[in-house]
Amino acid sequence: MGEQELANMLFIDLSARTGPVKHGACGFLYGLGNDGIPSVNMLVPLQPQVAAQKPEGGPQHPNGDALNVSNSYKAAGGREIEIYMQDIFAEWPYEFIGIEDYLIRVETIVRQVVNHPNRSLFSYVPLNEPDQIWYNKTDKKQDLLDDWNSLYRKIRSIDPIARIVGPNFARYDHEFYRDFLIFTRDNNCQPDVISWHELNDDFFNGWYGRYEDYRAIEKGLGIFPKEICINEYGRISGDLGVPGKLVQWIARFENSKVDACLAYWTTAGCLNDLVARDHYNQATGGWWLYKWYGNLTGHTIEVLPPNVNEEGLQGLASLDDEKKQVRILFGGCNGNVDLMIKRFDSAPYFGDKVHVTVWATVATGTNPSEDPVIVMEGDYIVKDGEAQIPVKEISDTTAYQMIITPAMALSSAGGATRYEAEYADLSDDVRIIYSGHSGIGFVHCDHHASITFVVTADEDGFYNIKLRYSAGPVDSLPSDRLMRLALNSSALIDIPLPATPDWQTWSDRSMNVFLMAGINRLTFETISKAESATTVTVGVDYIELTAGHGRIETYEAEAGDNTLSGTAVVMDDPAASGGQYVAQVGNGPDNTLQFNHVSVPSSGTYRMVVHFANAEKKGDHQYNIQVVDRYAEITVNGRNLQRAYFRNTFSWSAYRTRVIDVDLEAGNNTIKFSNPSAHAPHIDKIEIATRFSLNQEAL
Repeated sequence: MGEQELANMLFIDLSARTGPVKHGACGFLYGLGNDGIPSVNMLVPLQPQVAAQKPEGGPQHPNGDALNVSNSYKAAGGREIEIYMQDIFAEWPYEFIGIEDYLIRVETIVRQVVNHPNRSLFSYVPLNEPDQIWYNKTDKKQDLLDDWNSLYRKIRSIDPIARIVGPNFARYDHEFYRDFLIFTRDNNCQPDVISWHELNDDFFNGWYGRYEDYRAIEKGLGIFPKEICINEYGRISGDLGVPGKLVQWIARFENSKVDACLAYWTTAGCLNDLVARDHYNQATGGWWLYKWYGNLTGHTIEVLPPNVNEEGLQGLASLDDEKKQVRILFGGCNGNVDLMIKRFDSAPYFGDKVHVTVWATVATGTNPSEDPVIVMEGDYIVKDGEAQIPVKEISDTTAYQMIITPAMALSSAGGATRYEAEYADLSDDVRIIYSGHSGIGFVHCDHHASITFVVTADEDGFYNIKLRYSAGPVDSLPSDRLMRLALNSSALIDIPLPATPDWQTWSDRSMNVFLMAGINRLTFETISKAESATTVTVGVDYIELTAGHGRIETYEAEAGDNTLSGTAVVMDDPAASGGQYVAQVGNGPDNTLQFNHVSVPSSGTYRMVVHFANAEKKGDHQYNIQVVDRYAEITVNGRNLQRAYFRNTFSWSAYRTRVIDVDLEAGNNTIKFSNPSAHAPHIDKIEIATRFSLNQEAL
């Protein structure tokens, strides 16, 4: 095999397992804006591990307070929020008033955390880039070490179970990290997590050397290996949001089993360019790469790229024996590539032929992305335990996902609107049955099994969801079955599934569901008809997403039967619906907008789509726009107060939407927008929709 061929080849060894998938590279610095921005939907599929945010009330940025974002981050399954404690200062670089002043501020931060219900979620980063800010690694090194000791003891005196992260250098430095470990060992102030940043071109040729150097220092000093968090990664240009670049970072961090956070080179609150910059729930092309990364299950397996220490073609892979699937993420070069999959004999369930499907996700910048597209699919012969799979004409800015399964007759992943169950997120009592149905198989679901499909809606509105299922005869089972549908973790309806004559007969069940623009999670869970332990078995083949229908009523903010109080005022704007909107709501409890006569046919939970604009900014930053995500407090019929944040739209004439669930009563209702302490966004209109209908009947 010639050098040119090897230059574009990945070798994957199914027998070389390198540990459980960590998902450590799925972290974000200032990626969270406010509670619900970005949406929980954008986080759950990614398996988020670490977010780094500012202290509550810190003036470094106008949003992203750690305590504020913690509820939605926790709801999404996020593991840890690091608090960048020096963000309690307003300036960048941080102004230095003296360590005693800082210790007082640190005490305030820690007391906020220990009194918070999400206390266990937080960790502390006392210093950020101290090799460049306040200190250095030469004549101020001892000051840095002594102040670290003081900060450590102050934190521990208030929060004895504190998880402390450091020293957080802008660049790894062998001599300092060795001296730091010696000092912290001898003075009993070792951090729980070792951190530094990787922000430069030398990452690609230097990462493995730095990682191994640090581990060698620990071993030489007799220190048990600590967790490592690279809490800022990515170059200032060319990496964020670019799938073909980011896969090269992810692969290295996952190979080393460390945590890592995307760097803050762009606007806060957009998961560092994984979410569209002016929307809370729309994915960019980069998001899909991290969604694929979140889908990796089982164990990682060895992937050998052409050169581990160069920028270019890289990959990572996992093998899940229960699913009988290999998933490979790769990219980073142009042209034709070959993936050589070795040691199929170590996973004999694949047999002598495998089915291969490859998806691509392209770079969309900060703009929304459509679902990834299938670029190739087919069956490949396994010979002598190996299969060579060519992928033609890849792009260095695009990332690719390859899924390998046992091959069956008539295998196909279907069209763009079809989502196969065997590729979805599976949990509890499920088994993939590889047979010649749609795709390469179906999912056999027992009692309380669940399948979650992640789908994209082009806009807010109704979509028809067709569920393809089989419910053949099983001893002692009722003829009809039930599956519970949950949308974005909220239960909607228990769907009756009429029995099928046998397990080879497939039937369809359709429903209209109101989806919000962007990412939605549809979960189907098997349940029993009665409160019993009776097993309910259903086979699920796929779902199909097409245009749907349902009732939507529109209420303009400027309508004459609404109530405006205080400073709230109707303003003209040709970009607004009807040419007008309502401004100056909030910034005082008496400045409100109330929609009257919001009429619904029956009591229940409805989806309210708020059309709004918000272009407020606060303060300056060297390389970022300091956007403000305004919020409104919403009351229904004078009660049920809830706060909702509205993503910055970057122009007062750019109107976006935010979907909020509200409980309404049969007949007329009032919905009031207010904000006692700050301005609410400009309100254009609201729309009220039922959440779903089944067989064209509202439920």
